Amino acid sequence: MPASALSSILDRLSIGYPLYAALAGALKRPGVEWRASALNLALLDRPEPEGLAAHPRDLRPPDPEAGRRILAGGFVLGGETLTMGPRGDPWDRPSPNRRFAAALHGFGWLKDLTVHGEPGAWEALRLTLGWRRLFGDWNRFAWDGPILERRVYNLACAASALSGPASDAEADQIASDLARQARYLLALNDGPLRAAERAVVAAIAGATLGGAAGEGLLDRALRRLPGRLAATVRPDGSHASRSPQAALELFFDLQVLDDALAQLGVAAPWEMMQALERLAGALRVFTLADGRLAAFQGGESLEPAYVAAARAQDGAADREAPNTCGGYHRLEGRALQIVADAGAPAPGAWSLAACGQPLALEILAGGKRLVVGAGWSPTGAGPAALRLAEAASCACLGEAACGTPLQGFPAQVLGPRLRDAYAVTEVSRQVERDAQWLEAAQDGWVYRFGLIHRRKLYLSEDIDEVRGEDALIPLRQRGGAEGRRFIPFVVRFHLAPQVSALIARDKKSVLIKAEGDDAGWWLRNDAADVSLEPSICQEDGQLRHGQQIVLRGQARLDAGAKLRWKLSPAHDRVESRIVEGAAVDEPEGAA
Repeated sequence: MPASALSSILDRLSIGYPLYAALAGALKRPGVEWRASALNLALLDRPEPEGLAAHPRDLRPPDPEAGRRILAGGFVLGGETLTMGPRGDPWDRPSPNRRFAAALHGFGWLKDLTVHGEPGAWEALRLTLGWRRLFGDWNRFAWDGPILERRVYNLACAASALSGPASDAEADQIASDLARQARYLLALNDGPLRAAERAVVAAIAGATLGGAAGEGLLDRALRRLPGRLAATVRPDGSHASRSPQAALELFFDLQVLDDALAQLGVAAPWEMMQALERLAGALRVFTLADGRLAAFQGGESLEPAYVAAARAQDGAADREAPNTCGGYHRLEGRALQIVADAGAPAPGAWSLAACGQPLALEILAGGKRLVVGAGWSPTGAGPAALRLAEAASCACLGEAACGTPLQGFPAQVLGPRLRDAYAVTEVSRQVERDAQWLEAAQDGWVYRFGLIHRRKLYLSEDIDEVRGEDALIPLRQRGGAEGRRFIPFVVRFHLAPQVSALIARDKKSVLIKAEGDDAGWWLRNDAADVSLEPSICQEDGQLRHGQQIVLRGQARLDAGAKLRWKLSPAHDRVESRIVEGAAVDEPEGAA
């Protein structure tokens, strides 16, 4: 059964998810017990690798400063710090939080150490052997799928550097541990979301290891890879989860595998090369004018240097980017760049990081972000509330969500997948000389209120102005008091942390200014009420505070509602001088 159909059935049944979780948990339990058994772990030890074969190169940029901190005796991961002193042991003490522990056991810090040459390699070896003593046999947390996947990848890429200062016995131990963990990883079967990534990582480990151990692991991983890539990478290059960051991370891993196979003289599967080409095309769409990614559906914007390291592997990076990919649409003016999410969240097991934020927007002006979304990702510091509509630059109706993460027992078994998500019912785009239109509708409020939400965007390229309309349209007639009931209708514009905003004296228009922007941009609207409120977003894994512009109205169930807004350059026509905390006059002749 397709994931979307199953999700629809479970959403309609009040006990659907608890029952499904109980059944899934019962079916998974024998596999979990087998994987943790002494017999299975003993079988994973054979055959033994014969040294190293390929030397995969991690293309993700290292952080030399993080490596220096580790050499000085401190880890800073996910915004938290663990200080243990030079040559201290991070494995025999509690981590500051679970996110820190996941990053620590994921070994992403290896590249930060090994970039420092011999001192870094010695410290990386010491820490790796220390982990092996406590967690090398098996541990429920340290051998959990997402953590294990990244550790296998990082160990494979650092295996050559670790073997340099190691004794022969220690080098054999590292190779054997890598083989064992990679075999365990490849045997995991806990859903489609990371299946392709795990096959890629297992293949990288197989290419790294010498002898029959490496050849057998590589062969098994490559045989599984085509089918998993077909399920994960869509024809337009978007990731099945709809996360732009997930597409970039898979592109990184596939490039590393391609290089490792080239070192061995092994031809890469055709399906793998096709996936690389498609992902490269998608990244051209998702990379915005500030060098960061569009941050939607469980993906962060990421540092420009990190994104550039991936784009550097694209042989056709100078090719013009398409204007749509994976349900995302880009509208480009002279200074304005708009990205609209005109797709539904991923369904079922693909939705573990999906967000219920219908028709959300991001807007850049002059290469700087003005309007942003929550930027939530599962590896960041943000709470799950950032997956809801209130955290994005989109419309909200009353307290009705357009998708919420699972909680409680179902979430423990199935993961925090999104339930009761909206569907996008129509999308229309037109491009003419000096103008672009985008219109999309979603049904997230049809069941509860009988209202469909339609968002229209019109970008005038020659004057760098975007006009928007958010309309609620009744799908059925309602009579009496029920039809006359009003529901609060809100449209939010979350501003980037470095962006300031002031409401004009008319209490309607808002002057928005990015850092270093002398003129700014006017947001005008016909809302009943306009306010500035606190906002938070996730940027580079950390929570950042800012402001949001909140446009309020009322929707009547038998008549719907309409809220219009316009973003245009302020130029030099502001009558009053802008001072801290002062009101701002509208421009002369403002519409």
